[in-house]
Amino acid sequence: MYRVIRIFWALSFVALAICLNSCAAGGDRTRAPKPLKTPAEQDDRPKIIAFGDSLTAGFGLTEKESYPYLLQEKLRADGFDYDVVNAGVSGDTTLGGLERIDWALENDNVRILILELGANDLLRGIPPDKMRSNLDQIIRKTKAKGVRILLCGMLAPPTLGQQYQREFVNAFPDLATEHKLDFLPFLLEGIALNKDLNQPDGIHPNAEGSRIMTDNVYRALKPMLAK
Repeated sequence: MYRVIRIFWALSFVALAICLNSCAAGGDRTRAPKPLKTPAEQDDRPKIIAFGDSLTAGFGLTEKESYPYLLQEKLRADGFDYDVVNAGVSGDTTLGGLERIDWALENDNVRILILELGANDLLRGIPPDKMRSNLDQIIRKTKAKGVRILLCGMLAPPTLGQQYQREFVNAFPDLATEHKLDFLPFLLEGIALNKDLNQPDGIHPNAEGSRIMTDNVYRALKPMLAK
């Protein structure tokens, strides 16, 4: 119970910081562009699509410091032959994700999608039921392709009102249960509120924080993998 409370308040403060500092670059856009780096088409290895916002894109980091790159290195070191595609877009919302999910799934041999979206919906005060609907459609499109999903959950601060908070927070585990998805409750566990692990904005992980975030993802992802 203590751990749950600690995680809850950690993300509460993170979400408040998001509202004050604009969570992601380009956060006031209504439509997010496709990633600058298009998925490789020549690699026939099974693919893992890292699909999300600035946390996935690696905002403020070099490519080699981003979690998708670090995840690729971990997989290789453990003998897993997967190609990790970074499909993160800074400032993206669940609507932006819905608009580009078909494009992201155009790769051949996609096996797993790591779905990390929702923080920017929170920033903009998008109704939780709309966010949930967008995520639900992304999930359905992905499952229709026979692709497994690792869903990354988000939390909301109490400052937005108890009803908003409850509906937003519950959307992620509810979707995971409904669709029988693998679920990572908190991507930033061990990173949030630690100034030594975050960039000056207090929101985006620095290089060391990105390594911890990669560990968080890998712990949830590893049971889904086949060598």
